[in-house]
Amino acid sequence: MFKSILFFSMLLFAGSFFSCTRHMQKTGFTKILNSGWKLQSSDQISVKGGKLSQPDFPTEAWHLLQVPSTVLAALVADGQYKNIYYGKNLEAIPTEQFNHSWWYRTQFDLPDLKQGSKTRLRFKGINYRANIWLNGSLIANADTLVGAFRVFELDVTDLIEKKSNVLAVEVFPPKPGDFSIGFVDWNPIPPDKNMGIWRNVEIISSGPVSIEQPFISTKLNLQGTPNADVFIDAVLYNSSDKKISGYLKGQIGEKQFERSLTLNANERFHLYLDSKMFPALHLEEPRLWWPIHLGKPNLYNMKLQFISENQVSDEQQVVFGVREIESFFNENGHRGFKINGHKVLIRGAGWVDDLLLADTPERTEAQIRYIKHMNLNTIRLEGFWGKDQTLYDLCDRYGIIIMAGWSCQWEWKSYLGKACDRFGGVSTENDIKLISKSWEDQIRLFRNHPSVIAWFSGSDMLPRPALERRYLASLKTIDSTRVYLGAASKRTSTISGPTGVKMNGPYDYVPPVYWYEDTANGGAYGFNTETGPGPQPPPLSSLLRMLPADKLWPINKTWEYHCGRNEFNTLNRYKNALDKRYGPSLDAADFARTAQMANYEAIRPMYEAFAAHKFNSTGVIQWMLNSAWPEMYWQLYDYYLMPNGAFYGARKANAPLQLMYDYASKTVLLNNDFLQEQSGLNAHIRIFDQNSTKKLNKEIPLQIGANSVQTVFSIPPLNDLSALYFLDLRLKRNGKTIASNFYWLSKKSDQMDYMKSTWFVTPQKQYSDLSGLRSLPETRVEYKINKQVGIGENEILVECKNLGKRIAFGLELVLNDADGKPILPVLWDDNYFNLLPGEKRIIKVRYDAGYNSEQILVNGWNFKAAIKE
Repeated sequence: MFKSILFFSMLLFAGSFFSCTRHMQKTGFTKILNSGWKLQSSDQISVKGGKLSQPDFPTEAWHLLQVPSTVLAALVADGQYKNIYYGKNLEAIPTEQFNHSWWYRTQFDLPDLKQGSKTRLRFKGINYRANIWLNGSLIANADTLVGAFRVFELDVTDLIEKKSNVLAVEVFPPKPGDFSIGFVDWNPIPPDKNMGIWRNVEIISSGPVSIEQPFISTKLNLQGTPNADVFIDAVLYNSSDKKISGYLKGQIGEKQFERSLTLNANERFHLYLDSKMFPALHLEEPRLWWPIHLGKPNLYNMKLQFISENQVSDEQQVVFGVREIESFFNENGHRGFKINGHKVLIRGAGWVDDLLLADTPERTEAQIRYIKHMNLNTIRLEGFWGKDQTLYDLCDRYGIIIMAGWSCQWEWKSYLGKACDRFGGVSTENDIKLISKSWEDQIRLFRNHPSVIAWFSGSDMLPRPALERRYLASLKTIDSTRVYLGAASKRTSTISGPTGVKMNGPYDYVPPVYWYEDTANGGAYGFNTETGPGPQPPPLSSLLRMLPADKLWPINKTWEYHCGRNEFNTLNRYKNALDKRYGPSLDAADFARTAQMANYEAIRPMYEAFAAHKFNSTGVIQWMLNSAWPEMYWQLYDYYLMPNGAFYGARKANAPLQLMYDYASKTVLLNNDFLQEQSGLNAHIRIFDQNSTKKLNKEIPLQIGANSVQTVFSIPPLNDLSALYFLDLRLKRNGKTIASNFYWLSKKSDQMDYMKSTWFVTPQKQYSDLSGLRSLPETRVEYKINKQVGIGENEILVECKNLGKRIAFGLELVLNDADGKPILPVLWDDNYFNLLPGEKRIIKVRYDAGYNSEQILVNGWNFKAAIKE
């Protein structure tokens, strides 16, 4: 499963294509220069780039690396720095070494290079400036090759050879005021500030005519039988000094088309094709791309070739999806989204790249599978656009929506390093020129992906009007198919109008009732583009990997080093709520155990409340999804890919058909995310006291319309109810449970002090009392396992049975290897769950194949370690 080879989109619909042209010679190729690189600090080198880029220059003392790689990532991979995330090791890395330039150097052959071909060298991302030398010649310098998000393409036709090419790149670090990559307040700043070649370096060779910047867009007609028109935009460039005649051939599935063309010498021809010109570009009853729960994420492949004199001068393949994106404003002025004519409640989380920008395709795929497993349908990229197409290809395939845009890193002086105003720090004409070109480069890179539905040109603030005009002008030319938002916060632009979204927090701990009660800040109304209940400390196994034994307890400065920055550099607010609601923790193990149930309890109502109020609430983005390094804050799974309690709380809350509890109105609701009505349902509602005595037992027949939510039952006042009690919700069809939800509740309510709300949290003035969980009557749990070995992944069914007469609370299932270390990534169907007296449940876990001596542990709050049958 997780170790399987990533199926890149361009392999879809592989098979015959233009059998009549198979014998034709192909002139072009693309070679990614990722291996054979070496790295050295400029203070260790006394010669210039002309000498460095000669084959005979000695590099034995240099560091080996794979590109893309930041400088620090290369030093870590080469073993110069070890275990950099343990304790405070990161801050021990000297930063002075990254204040000057570093050299990247590689030597390569091009055996497929054809005489007379055109060859370009493409850099997709360098942070931040660079001098570039090829075979002894300077081909670009740091005065013009500037910007972390620029894409640079250099014509090297006259310099490139079949053998012994040498490329040397001198990279300069970002300076204060540069529009670089940034992690804002999420984690420490990387010591090298991510300097280096952080995206692919490519050699692109073609015949005299190249197909450049191909863009495939679609227009879907849902009136009557669905049909769609496909539009092709591209630039055909004749780089030769003579007129060339030929024809463009294209294919979608079994449909083919061609167009004859003559290009003058050095002509750039803007190609535009539509179904009026070619009926093959009209699709009857197309297979639509849908996000999860709404349908399948179907994809198409477009192949384009330019053929002249019986040779394929250039070939491009583009994977695309047929889907229609719309934005709407509800009656309260909140922005929402439609896909293929249907409203979609955005339920997502904020993506962040690895601290050293060192994510691998395998690690990225594991995370996308996690997103789908949590029933989330969206990720928001704030300033992290991914180091290549992998993230986008995966979201296309798995049906995950992407919202991409710039970070608030550039909007605040403390992060950017220069003066900012209400439009941020992009202020001068040179700034505007750089960032508008960066915007165009990013959109061109990713505009063919159906998963992308929105571009954000700002985060906390709107862009400067002069810059926003350029953004919008660019979109008219290069992509008018997505929704544009000037900011991720509630703003009204004089250029683009109201954003219709909000960014009102919270970012620190709030109890479940907040999401249902609040109507002025981050509560369940409108579209909250970043929010959440704050810290999500990981399970004990991860704490042991990141904290030295002598710093494990009590919480101390080393813990805080692994928190956020500024207002989020401690766990004080979180721990205070934990102690008051659940009772003080005895040690790190007790804290970690309590934190998982608290994380589950805190994240679930956020997602559920937005579902309960759809479509007055139109979307919510949990801040955040993942972590750039091992930490305590803002994560549904940690850096090691260990899911925490919030992971399973999110999975439960976002189930497409689910019963939910409204903490404010004390009602039970039913949510249906499917585009079909659901009938023949039955809600089974039970309440138990602390001693597992049943206090309410109610069954209600149900049906529900498509993509809707409805109130099912109001919890009545109950006599003789204990201070701590439990609500068990089961949704059944034909007597079989198809969804379940379980809540631990207190007669003493959480009360918020809304008058003292800040931008990042609303404080509490009274706390629920859940401390009775620490003194639950004991029970006994037994389990047995059944392992199935598969290709690529294994599967274990864990059957857990509560043999006692009391509720078994907080069952944690752990999968370890033979050495007792967690097997990660891991997909449990459920975790941190509960068993009623006498109840039996079978929980499935999936994980990488190759393990032979797995260990299953079943832990809980009110029973000793479960007994294996």
